[in-house]
Amino acid sequence: MTLRHLAPLCSSLVLSLAACGPSAGDRVCSSDPAVLAIDPANCGYCGNACGDGMACVDSQCVEGGCQPGEVGACYDGQDGTVGIGPCAKGTHTCDNTGNWSRCTGEVVPVQEACGDSVDNNCNGTVDEDVDADHDGYTNCAGDCCDSTECGTPSLVNPGAFDAAGNGVDDDCNGVLDDTPLLCDQGIASNTTAATDFAKAIDICQTATETDRRWGVISGSLTLTNGTGTADPRGYSVRPKFGTNLQPMGGVALAVLSTGAAAAKSDQNPAYNGSETYTHTGGSAPFPADFLTANGGQLPNAPGCPDADGNSANDPEMLTLRVRVPTNAKSFKLSSNFYSYEFPEYTCSKYNDFYVVLLDSAYQGATPNPVDKNLAFYTPMGTMDKVPVGVNLGHGNTGLFTQCKNGQTGCSGTVTGSITTCLAVDQLAGTGFDNPGFECDSGQLQGGATGWLTTTGNVVPGEVITLRIAIWDTSDHALDSTAVIDGFQWSTELSNPGTVIGRVEN
Repeated sequence: MTLRHLAPLCSSLVLSLAACGPSAGDRVCSSDPAVLAIDPANCGYCGNACGDGMACVDSQCVEGGCQPGEVGACYDGQDGTVGIGPCAKGTHTCDNTGNWSRCTGEVVPVQEACGDSVDNNCNGTVDEDVDADHDGYTNCAGDCCDSTECGTPSLVNPGAFDAAGNGVDDDCNGVLDDTPLLCDQGIASNTTAATDFAKAIDICQTATETDRRWGVISGSLTLTNGTGTADPRGYSVRPKFGTNLQPMGGVALAVLSTGAAAAKSDQNPAYNGSETYTHTGGSAPFPADFLTANGGQLPNAPGCPDADGNSANDPEMLTLRVRVPTNAKSFKLSSNFYSYEFPEYTCSKYNDFYVVLLDSAYQGATPNPVDKNLAFYTPMGTMDKVPVGVNLGHGNTGLFTQCKNGQTGCSGTVTGSITTCLAVDQLAGTGFDNPGFECDSGQLQGGATGWLTTTGNVVPGEVITLRIAIWDTSDHALDSTAVIDGFQWSTELSNPGTVIGRVEN
């Protein structure tokens, strides 16, 4: 029998790797499995030729892969820059999995090194000092991507934040994806520095009025009208809150309270030992712009009584002036609202408030609320924008999830019940988990929303003012507490407001 007669027989025996004769033109079919595994003329077995546009990878004809062993030219720079200045192609090699190796030997555009007589960014001009992308930074003043050096030059400059995972040195500091997310180590629990609270909620960079960096410019801890001094027992930085509530970012979180900003085992400041603590300073006007935008009346959950009086009792407010990164369009932060008013005074005039007020020039699509408060929740089936408060525990809105189901409002004027409580693990060790049976058997002295995510839109590069405040309404009793953490910038617009749970990037 001749080799010519053996070829059809060989091609019909899958993975029979005896020595075979010619199988595809002049291409000899090998008996070596390693050769057959990457032979496009005899892929896996003799005579199995891969079609056009296909490669032989691991004995299979596949589309979209490169042929193992193939060497080709490559270039990772921007289109139109190869061959200009020093920019040149390199080479890469196809590995046994059908994937190209990294490009080696290429020269791609980099930031212009002004004064070296080289067109480093390969845009056809040598040592230019311009702001080609109109982002306010010239290439000789630190803009590492002004024209050809990356795909989004207007978003990359020393005033940007380094957006995680995009493979771009957004802030031009020479390191990819290195926005600091850990800056809250070693902060004293009783610190009085507002900038420490910025770090505690994970805003990790500072700035000045005159530099062009993004970051916290200044801050204060005051009463709700922006004056006076907040009671130092009403704010703290903690490594956790209670037994189980851990930080959403970094190693610490911020606590604001109308009572003592402490769980049962905390010190400096210490747990008060009861649900009521009247602050020094007592009361202050509500935030004027927030109140005016709501017609001079605190907004309320539908069907619940309005608050008494015109003062915020036991108020605490953290104010931060922050320059926005040049590539940021929105931000988010996480909060968990606890209240001793739950469940007895749910849907009553004693509706303690938690607000996140944003002053920003943003006027685009999905605008921020007119009253500036981002800490609002829209109960399902309604169009209402109700500020986060204990009255949202009424009517099964779903906002309160860390609690015991049962009767609500038994000590107020509007009774009801709640069935949306999911767990009590985030109450453990906080004091809000103490037994309390005023409404029905099995209830606790308090409840909480669980983690909420609040978002707002901003103008890239502007200076915003962020005010985070909490106060008792209508009395000084049955305190409420807010835990705040997990601040993050985003390069995308948000839908401003507050939703239940944690929102991933």
